[in-house]
Amino acid sequence: MHKKGYFSSFSMQKLVILHAKRGNMQKNPLLQFAGIPVSGSDIKTCYPHLASPEKKLCTLEQSGEIIRLKRNLYIINKELTGRMTDARLCANHLYGPSYVSLQWALRFYGIIPEQVFTMTCVTTKRSRTFNTPIGVFSYTQVPPSYFPIGVSSIEENAVCFLMASREKALCDTILYDNFVPHKSIKSLLTYLEEDMRLDMDILSELNTDIIEECANAGRKTQILNNLIKIIKQ
Repeated sequence: MHKKGYFSSFSMQKLVILHAKRGNMQKNPLLQFAGIPVSGSDIKTCYPHLASPEKKLCTLEQSGEIIRLKRNLYIINKELTGRMTDARLCANHLYGPSYVSLQWALRFYGIIPEQVFTMTCVTTKRSRTFNTPIGVFSYTQVPPSYFPIGVSSIEENAVCFLMASREKALCDTILYDNFVPHKSIKSLLTYLEEDMRLDMDILSELNTDIIEECANAGRKTQILNNLIKIIKQ
């Protein structure tokens, strides 16, 4: 989902100059936030000696050392830290509670073949879309009782983020696609194979207990029960 060269607007030359100016000064306090989204308030605490930390925040953004995702939420430029901030972690912080799911997760798991350039997420809040310097993040609203089913906290590279399991990502996609056929198993099978272009070999590996729990949450129950029948065939 990361756009190629999404930090390109902030020239490496500018950052090199910034480093040179520091010379032998103490270690850049921004490095403690490498790889994680951080609030503007936390960044300002790094500069208690300044009369106007707010002005320093603007200066850091203009220089490209920090990148604003939304009001009061930033990431540190990877050219400064040497570490990329995981977009899935950004998704959790950008709007929450939320978890990564739907088409992005299906592609990540290798269940669908198409590239997905929007970070697709699920939330209990109203549906929203955020356009940021590191890409587009979309959030689909679901009921609070349905939200936690099949969601795990995943740890990678010393950070944790919430992401749907393969089963939950598939259920989310089916439940919130208005074009899913509502009646027969045959029509659902056609939808999975031709519309979603699902890797049908993976279906047999899915945990039907999670899908059943999603079905019992009360939305499109028949369709999810038909999905379970297809998996068990």
